[in-house]
Amino acid sequence: MARNSGHAQAHSRGLPRHPLLPPQQDLVRVGSRRWFLQTGLSGLAGLAMADALAAGALTGSSNAVNRSGKKSVILFWLSGGPSHIDMWDPKPNAPAEIRGPYRAISTKVPGIQVCEHLPMQAKIADKLSIIRSVDCSASNHTPITMQAGNALARRTNDGNDGGGYPSMGSIAAKFRGPNAPGMPPFVGLADSWKSDVWGAGHMDRRFEPIQGKELTGRLAMPKGIDIDRLQNRHELQRQFDRLNRDLERTDALEPVDRYTRMAYEMVVSGKVQQAFDVSRESDATRDAYGRESIGEKALLARRLVEAGVTFVLVSGAWGYFDHHGDEVRWGGIEKGLTPLLPRVDRVMHALVTDLEQRGLLNSTLVLMMGEFGRSPVMTKTAGRGHWTPVMSMLVAGGGLPTGEVIGSTDDKGYAIRDSRVTPADLAATTFRHLDIDLNAHWVNPQGRPIPIVTEGGRPIPALS
Repeated sequence: MARNSGHAQAHSRGLPRHPLLPPQQDLVRVGSRRWFLQTGLSGLAGLAMADALAAGALTGSSNAVNRSGKKSVILFWLSGGPSHIDMWDPKPNAPAEIRGPYRAISTKVPGIQVCEHLPMQAKIADKLSIIRSVDCSASNHTPITMQAGNALARRTNDGNDGGGYPSMGSIAAKFRGPNAPGMPPFVGLADSWKSDVWGAGHMDRRFEPIQGKELTGRLAMPKGIDIDRLQNRHELQRQFDRLNRDLERTDALEPVDRYTRMAYEMVVSGKVQQAFDVSRESDATRDAYGRESIGEKALLARRLVEAGVTFVLVSGAWGYFDHHGDEVRWGGIEKGLTPLLPRVDRVMHALVTDLEQRGLLNSTLVLMMGEFGRSPVMTKTAGRGHWTPVMSMLVAGGGLPTGEVIGSTDDKGYAIRDSRVTPADLAATTFRHLDIDLNAHWVNPQGRPIPIVTEGGRPIPALS
């Protein structure tokens, strides 16, 4: 899969759409029932949903419902590479060209500081853990390495990106499955799918993430309805009723087998319908999450895990944390990052608070990260370049220890000073939360068993 080949051009021209993003497409056009049956399933991110259901039913694993306890993961992908120094690892005593334009503020936990534009996260710092020593040296400007939790999974630009290794979400889909019948195990909520979501690699296409925006927008909904319009409950119900009437006609399902029928039934089931119906939330809740892209997706992610999805990936927009300087599309630190920080601040606060109030925080692991950090020295155009030696990230929930900082960098944020955390350590921590055997293997197309945790990865000691 080719990725980001036009990265520099997109920066320099400020293009509204990156060349690697999926092409603009019309919403589903439901013509005849025959057309619907023949083409509807193709809307599920290229996944043969009927095959996935068949696999779960026939093998007793894969997408079989997990009954060992409802555990889930929500991963916020801050696409582009969020600046560690300007967010969770401030350097208030460093020179101005390193310190940057922001002040550091104290949090609820004595001794822990964050950026001044993260006051809501500061208020719940006792419910968060900040990891300041993530080694992302194998990562590149793609989601591959960090979403796989595997330093061997890299962008190679040779047609074999990722080396065939799957994402953590796809591992969860294969080895755990969904938490409730009729729900998919792995859902992605992202606009720039190819640039922001990593899937199953060579493990098996049946464990690819399902595109949440198209699960209802292309498969279940008639022309003109997409996820952004699911706020209208009455319209949603009318469209589902219409689809059900079509499926009940005697000749409608003759050409399809029982797994295809199951795929349609999954979409028209009450659980899926209700999970995507965000209009059931109060205005106060929706305002708490924020009405912009990442806020709406975060609220939907909470609804999905509550309904039985195991792994949800949330991306606000492609590359929006790629703050090289004021000459590029996303701007520099002050002009580009400053407007984003209140959004990620609010969304983490809202989700953690909401999950806790609903009794779901201990069973839901929340991660917030990007592909790497940003360079310690500011550029001449008020930005920061890519920085792969280290990045910071947030962890919450999952019954893990909180209210602490894990690891540190040197005084200028150049390098890890202690408690190095590798991508494989992150994967091991995530899989342990999901009760997946860390010694499990998947089998590649050549018949070779591949471990799900590579390079000696272990659960992060400070989170044990």
